[in-house]
Amino acid sequence: MAKPLIVSIPHRLGKDEAVRRLKSGLGTVRTNYAHIFAVQEEIWTGDQLQFRVIALGQAASGTVDVADDHVTLQIYLPWLLAKLAAAIQPLVRKEGTLLLEKK
Repeated sequence: MAKPLIVSIPHRLGKDEAVRRLKSGLGTVRTNYAHIFAVQEEIWTGDQLQFRVIALGQAASGTVDVADDHVTLQIYLPWLLAKLAAAIQPLVRKEGTLLLEKK
């Protein structure tokens, strides 16, 4: 199996506030990027999100782990999307940071 794409995003919110902001902001991300991906499954267990998406016709899955001072996204990409991982990583980091910023 290919290595996962891992993105770590620092924050100063504390775990509970970071989880709240992620939960409330993921709908906006879905809407803004509906032309690129669709969420097939989203399961929150405490401070961890397990998800499955279809992106550009390819299935991918992963987790988002929320800690007191950072969020870690780990996603397993099929080979086609893995070829785009270098381009995807800055976008994921930017969108994740925007979700966690103070409003």
